[in-house]
Amino acid sequence: MDAVVVDGAFGGPEAVRVARVPVPEPAAGQVRVKVRAAGLNPVDGAVRAGVFGGGGQRIGLGWDLAGEIDAVGAGVTGWAAGQRVIGLHYGPVKPLGTHAEYAVLDAAALAPAPATVDDTAAAVLPLSGLTAARAVELLGLEPGSTVLVTGAAGMVGGFAVQLAVRAGLVVTALAGAEDEALVRELGAVDFVPRGMRPVDAVDGVLDAAALGAAALEPVRDGGVYVGLHPGAAPAAVRGIRVVEQEVAADGAQLGRLAALVDRGELVLRVGGTYPLAAAAEAHAALARPGLRGRVVLTP
Repeated sequence: MDAVVVDGAFGGPEAVRVARVPVPEPAAGQVRVKVRAAGLNPVDGAVRAGVFGGGGQRIGLGWDLAGEIDAVGAGVTGWAAGQRVIGLHYGPVKPLGTHAEYAVLDAAALAPAPATVDDTAAAVLPLSGLTAARAVELLGLEPGSTVLVTGAAGMVGGFAVQLAVRAGLVVTALAGAEDEALVRELGAVDFVPRGMRPVDAVDGVLDAAALGAAALEPVRDGGVYVGLHPGAAPAAVRGIRVVEQEVAADGAQLGRLAALVDRGELVLRVGGTYPLAAAAEAHAALARPGLRGRVVLTP
C-alpha cells in the first residue's frame, strides 16, 4: 500500500514522499481502518521538520483519519468490518501514520463517524476537536465566565470558541481583522483584532495562538491560562492558574464531539483536499497564510 513518510532526512515539503509499505496487521485490542480521508495538521509539518527528533529512521505522518473498519484484532468487541469511524493516531514519531491507505489504531481511539457529513469533513475533527475540548474543560470556568480565545479563526481555536460557548462561557475571540465575521458566526460575543487586547479583564484565556506571556495580560488576578503546547506555557503571575494540555486519543470524547456535529452544534471546516500522491503539495499548502480550514488527504 502507499503511505506518506519522511525517510531519515527532515526538511520542508520536499522531505515528504510516498512509499510502498506492507499493509499493517491489527494486534490484540487494535482495529485496522481503510482510510478514506486524513487531516493534515501543523504537527505533521513539525514532525516533517524534525521538531520531535527521530532522524535516521522512517517516520509515518498523519494523526487524524476517517474511514471504515477493515479488520479487528483479538479481543476487540463493539466494532465490526464495514463500520464508518473516525480516530486519532497519537504520536509524533511512529513507523506508520494515518496518511496511508490503511492504518491500525487502538480500538479505544475510535468513534463512530458523524452520519451527517462525508469522510472528508469528518477527518478534520479528531486532533483539533479533542485538543479544543480538553482545553475548554481545563479552563474550569463556571457558566457566565468570560474567556479570551486566541487564534480563534484557526481549527483548534474555532472549535474552542464553539465548545466554550456551548459550555456557557462568554467568548472574546482574538484573530486577524479579516476573520471577525467568521469567529462571530462561531459564537464569539466580542472580537479583538490581532495585536490588540480586550478592554476589560477576562476570567481566563485559551491560548490557541501560543502567544504565551502576552496572553496573560488581559487575565484577571486569580484567573486561568490554558496553553496547548507542552513545555511552552508562561510562568504564572498574579495568582493566575497556568495549565498546559496534551491531547490524547479518546474515543469516548470523540464520539461526543461527533454527536455534536450530527446535531448541527459543531462546524467542520475543510480548507482543501489533495490525493495521497500529492502529499508534498498538501504540506506546502499547510504553510500558506490565511488557511481557514484543515487540509485533507484522500488516499
